[in-house]
Amino acid sequence: LISGSAMVMMGALLLTLGHMNRATGAAYRRLNAIFLYLGAMCIVLLGILLLEFNVKVLQHTAGFYQRLSLAIPFLLAGVARASGIRWATTIVAGIYTLFIYGCIWILPLFPAEPKLGPVYIPVTHFIPPDCPPLFIGPAFLLDLLWQRTEHWNKWKLAVISGVLFTGVLLAVQWPFASFLLSEHSKNWIFGTHYMGYYQHPQSFTFRRVFVPAEPDFLPILGSAFLFSILSMRAGFTWGDWMRTIKR
Repeated sequence: LISGSAMVMMGALLLTLGHMNRATGAAYRRLNAIFLYLGAMCIVLLGILLLEFNVKVLQHTAGFYQRLSLAIPFLLAGVARASGIRWATTIVAGIYTLFIYGCIWILPLFPAEPKLGPVYIPVTHFIPPDCPPLFIGPAFLLDLLWQRTEHWNKWKLAVISGVLFTGVLLAVQWPFASFLLSEHSKNWIFGTHYMGYYQHPQSFTFRRVFVPAEPDFLPILGSAFLFSILSMRAGFTWGDWMRTIKR
């Protein structure tokens, strides 16, 4: 199902690019806005695929950052490079963030009840996803970097960009995850008081405690930086290829 949805999304991206790369003026700006929106929806789709692996109780493990560093830099770098406009990465991360927060604010307004069992928590409304990772932090700094390094060697740029992405994400997400497990986040803005019917009373999520970090935390975290670099480099190649699409 996810693969089919991804192919539909890629088709929409390619169709938009075919028109955007031939357009000028106001038409180009409109198509570029659509393209950035579609790029953000690709990240939403990836978030659905990784939904159970990126919950807030896992955000003090190295595996959380490893998974995000494997794919998110590829999407951000590729879409930004194909778009070619200033602040493209920040715009994509912003749209993604607003979309997920919109789900947190809107979904609980609609009644729902579980149809599967066992039911550990009575549920009377839709349960929204967790708060989105703070991609907007590294995205903003990547935009600043890329605006000043347009003519750099791609591998050099990928190394700096990859380290920047994972390092900044770690710096902002680690304390934010602690906030999400605190009592201060149990409100309609962050929605951490919502729990699925399937959450066992002894689960980490129900008890609001972090899953312990891996014994090999540092090697896994190091691989996250490596994956981010390689993902960035692949994203640059993908983005340059998307610029050539005319039909």
